[in-house]
Amino acid sequence: MDFQFIFSLAVLLFSVVVHEVSHGYAALMQGDKTAEYAGRLTLNPIRHIDMVGTILLPALTLMLPGGFLFGWAKPVPYNPYNLKNQRWGELWVALAGPLSNLALALVFGLFIRFYGSSLLDSPVVLMSATIVLVNITLAVFNMMPVPPLDGSKVLSALLPPRFIEVRQRIEQFGFVGVLLFVIIIWQFIYPVVPWTFSFITGINL
Repeated sequence: MDFQFIFSLAVLLFSVVVHEVSHGYAALMQGDKTAEYAGRLTLNPIRHIDMVGTILLPALTLMLPGGFLFGWAKPVPYNPYNLKNQRWGELWVALAGPLSNLALALVFGLFIRFYGSSLLDSPVVLMSATIVLVNITLAVFNMMPVPPLDGSKVLSALLPPRFIEVRQRIEQFGFVGVLLFVIIIWQFIYPVVPWTFSFITGINL
């Protein structure tokens, strides 16, 4: 097991934890303390690990041909009925996760663009590139409008209220439905990832 393999798993773990904690803080800022009471407003990864989504699946996908890194953490709980803004509150909670991943990608991506362009083969730049790529992938993946992903919550907030019930019914299938969806259409959505990576860093994958 090489260093790049271990580092990629560590980056994924940190990134999904930041993603989930961001959901929790977005809910807290709107008056819901569910995540706080559950002890989930922490960057301690032990509180967020899902054995399948955070450990087994990422390790498996990295070992497959192409090395596509995929995984998730335990969703941070929140009660939408506690949010101060009942119309748009859930949308802001949902957006907080992907936006946190984009923020991480921007920080390390702009470092590569402005300070690492002359050191492309250095370990620091290569590690930064991994962080950028993983976080862009997480942001794009989670914004797909498929329950229970964040994109479905954003979409249902923009649609008439009756669509929320439809989304909640589909969410009962959990990540089984997500995996099936990924198998079918991720190949068509994935080009957004390298394009965004190149746009931020100035480097073509």
